[in-house]
Amino acid sequence: MFNQSQLDAIDAAIHTHLISAGLDHVIFMDMAGNTIANHNNGKTMLDSTAFAALAAGNFAAVDAMAKLVGESEFSLLFHKGEKSSIHFSKVNNETLLITMFNKDISLGLVRLKVAETIQRINSILASDK
Repeated sequence: MFNQSQLDAIDAAIHTHLISAGLDHVIFMDMAGNTIANHNNGKTMLDSTAFAALAAGNFAAVDAMAKLVGESEFSLLFHKGEKSSIHFSKVNNETLLITMFNKDISLGLVRLKVAETIQRINSILASDK
């Protein structure tokens, strides 16, 4: 599905746009819950395999709910906690980008950086076909 140069470029985009902006953890995954790229700031302890599987199920459930209310999809999900928040964003029909961040990072900054990263990932995937 991905070649090594694509994976390397995706890793660089995640580090440049997200990890260096202060996000705690980023998982780039397919819709089945398989992790493609997994990055963190070195301060988080997370079972990313279990998390990706649960995230895929969560996104699938919300996708089914979108169809029940007449939407083709909800391409973005956000869960806010007291200390940590999770932002789910669809990259394309096959992949998701999950970002985790603490209360010191604003949702607006996350949304901006995620949008830049998704644009970069889609560009990487389109250019290496």
